[in-house]
Amino acid sequence: MRTLTTRAACFLAVLSFFALWHDSGHAQTARSQTADEAAIRALVAQYVDAREQQSAQAIEVLFTKDADQLTSSGEWRSGRDQLVRGALASSQRTGGTRTITVERVRALAPDLAIADGRYEISGLPGGGSRRMWTTFIMAHGPDGWRIAAIRNMLPASPPATSPAPR
Repeated sequence: MRTLTTRAACFLAVLSFFALWHDSGHAQTARSQTADEAAIRALVAQYVDAREQQSAQAIEVLFTKDADQLTSSGEWRSGRDQLVRGALASSQRTGGTRTITVERVRALAPDLAIADGRYEISGLPGGGSRRMWTTFIMAHGPDGWRIAAIRNMLPASPPATSPAPR
């Protein structure tokens, strides 16, 4: 009976150890996810600031070498150099002030995340604004988080409903 009690106590001790170890791993993961989300949100803010400053160097360091972008006008920009040139040309052509409000960040893998946000260009010639959605694909590497891809979308108006046939 004593051997059974000792074995049961050992089993419970081992089980308790693994339960505590498992919970501490979840706490670390939660802290890491919080830090990653903050870094990703900060990276989007840096992107907006670099665009507003129209600084090629400030834009370039935010992207992976093979980054790409699909703009709301349907233009593909492939590679960091094209992306930087296109961003600068677009900012100069359209003018206005850009803002991106990140609505959500979701981890796809430990080193890969997606950030969705509302993208607005206000103060356009004629006083208008352009409201869009944007999605960033972020990759984590030796230099921290970088932008691997951007997809911008200008919502389309819903189709007009036609009267029911008679």
